[in-house]
Amino acid sequence: MTRLGAFARDLSRWISAYAANPDPRVAGCNTIALLVASNQPFYPLYVGFSVSRHVAPTLLTFLSTPFFLAIPAISRRSSVFGRALLPLTGLANVVVSAKAFGAASGVAMFIVPCALIAAAYFRPSERAFAFALLALALAIYLGIDSYGSVPIHTYSQAEYSAFVRLNALSASALVALLGLMLSGLVKD
Repeated sequence: MTRLGAFARDLSRWISAYAANPDPRVAGCNTIALLVASNQPFYPLYVGFSVSRHVAPTLLTFLSTPFFLAIPAISRRSSVFGRALLPLTGLANVVVSAKAFGAASGVAMFIVPCALIAAAYFRPSERAFAFALLALALAIYLGIDSYGSVPIHTYSQAEYSAFVRLNALSASALVALLGLMLSGLVKD
């Protein structure tokens, strides 16, 4: 095996160990958090390729990356807070993205996977956390036009249509992955 192959194998093992948790709900949230964090560096490329060459506002989405990356470590100390941090970070990213690109970009679609995580990854005894996160998701959805009304950069109508397609595809893929994980068809 080459050095690069050995490095990739060792990195994969380290990431799997970092995400691992005996509680399947926590392990699922850890996996999702690391998946989202690993995809964030590509978001400016997706936007540049499919929406516009003006990608500078996408760099603001990196503000959430350290939080996504920290979720597995935090969940080791508090499984409830670690799981809650996933939709909280996602919802904060929606707010930042709406300010960066505008509500017309369709970033509100990412509220759906955040709400799904809030609804599905908490136990009945933790329903207060789930309901609080669901209420926050609803409040952000209802207020998105107020904080996303004057974006940092205004795109053309055609660019906003492309943004909506990109965000719809991304949010739908995340919801599909969540469904597959929750059904047991895909392991964490």
